[in-house]
Amino acid sequence: MNDATRPTTEITLLGHSYVIACSPDEQDKLERSARYLDRAMQGIHARGKVLGSERIAIMAALNITNELLEALETQRSDEQQLSQLSKRLDQALVDTPQR
Repeated sequence: MNDATRPTTEITLLGHSYVIACSPDEQDKLERSARYLDRAMQGIHARGKVLGSERIAIMAALNITNELLEALETQRSDEQQLSQLSKRLDQALVDTPQR
């Protein structure tokens, strides 16, 4: 498939439209991601401390990356706690006398 026949999706970030190559089965995810990014960029833009779309995009990317890393850290911690609880439960079952 050449670039002319490649499926695309149009997204809008900070009022600017962008055409992105995207397979039809990924379109919903791309649009959802674009809405999330646009909200993050709009929030930064509204504070008025960062000028320029590129800088706003970088700040939004850093903020979103931080959110992702925090969520991954929380998930890892939760998984470790579940693993420890599972081990304790297994040990408790082993230690329980059979009737």
